[in-house]
Amino acid sequence: MKKFDQLAGVAAPLNILNIDTDMIIPKQFLKTIKRSGLGANLFDEMRFTQDGEEIADFVLNREPYRGAEIIVAGDNFGCGSSREHAPWALLDFGIRCVISTSFADIFYNNCFKNGILPITVSADERDALMADAADVENPELSIDLVKQTIRRPNGVEVSFEIDPFRKKCLLEGLDDIGLTMEKSGSIDSFEATRSEEKPWL
Repeated sequence: MKKFDQLAGVAAPLNILNIDTDMIIPKQFLKTIKRSGLGANLFDEMRFTQDGEEIADFVLNREPYRGAEIIVAGDNFGCGSSREHAPWALLDFGIRCVISTSFADIFYNNCFKNGILPITVSADERDALMADAADVENPELSIDLVKQTIRRPNGVEVSFEIDPFRKKCLLEGLDDIGLTMEKSGSIDSFEATRSEEKPWL
């Protein structure tokens, strides 16, 4: 998993409440178990017509947001079914951070396991960041995970809270497999001892 420490990038304003995982990546794209390729269908039903044409007024179809790395979203982002394809699609598109007032629990947990930083802020802070993102002349935000701050274009910093263990995992690029492999020495020692003491197993 790619490490996350600092990020400076274009923030896309997505001022919609209750964006669920089916909106993020519709069910017809869940047939794959690969994490790559899903970015092309991120927000598919909002980005494209049934004929595959871009919907011009959707934020990610406009400059400068085509290259957005951050989303500032409405309340309750990631609700609905527990599909891990949702963070896969966001990450494959290039989104590394989502800022909202609240997240669905399963989606929130899945973000950390895939190298995406979900940041919870107050409603007033979200509204200010949404306004920043909507400024097409300078919609860039800077995220510092070590300091736990979001720097706005005007230089004002917004602090956020994060669980220390989840912070460590993002900073070190550790997903569940990476965390397990940190214990590889103990695992090898246990296996060797068991083989000596119980060779029939």
